[in-house]
Amino acid sequence: MDLIVTRCADGYEARYGARRWRAAAGRGGIAAKTGEGDGISPRGAWPIRRVLYRADRLPGPPVTVFPCAAIAPDDGWCDAPGDAAYNRPVRLPHPASHEEMWRDDGLYDLVVVLGHNDAPVVPGAGSAIFLHVARPDYGPTAGCAALARDDLLAFLALAGPETRLCFQD
Repeated sequence: MDLIVTRCADGYEARYGARRWRAAAGRGGIAAKTGEGDGISPRGAWPIRRVLYRADRLPGPPVTVFPCAAIAPDDGWCDAPGDAAYNRPVRLPHPASHEEMWRDDGLYDLVVVLGHNDAPVVPGAGSAIFLHVARPDYGPTAGCAALARDDLLAFLALAGPETRLCFQD
């Protein structure tokens, strides 16, 4: 069974079997990716690779079948298409453009790493497509999917090893 993220009357929702949760998606909507930084949540089905979490903000690793690792203050994710580490985790400081995984706003307290543009990595085809914690107002993401923290924890506890995140428009 897959987690399906689609547009609904008041924004986006994520469905997993009979469960439904309010969700957020990219500011560019759900569509085919046009390139790095387009804000699009990429249409398609993306496997779940692993889960990252802030050990200082969660009581322990989430209950899930997926591998988990704690985020450290020097963790980043490279989003520079010309860098050899593009769409891969990096240690900070990193000389090329990157996202900081240790964030003050709580959005990356829990991050599900998706298998988008990783087998193989194609420079410029999109990086850092995650499922992460939503903003309180469910504002748009840079291309990721997002759920409320408790909903994300509930999903992870239910998900099976073959579960994918599917962006459908």
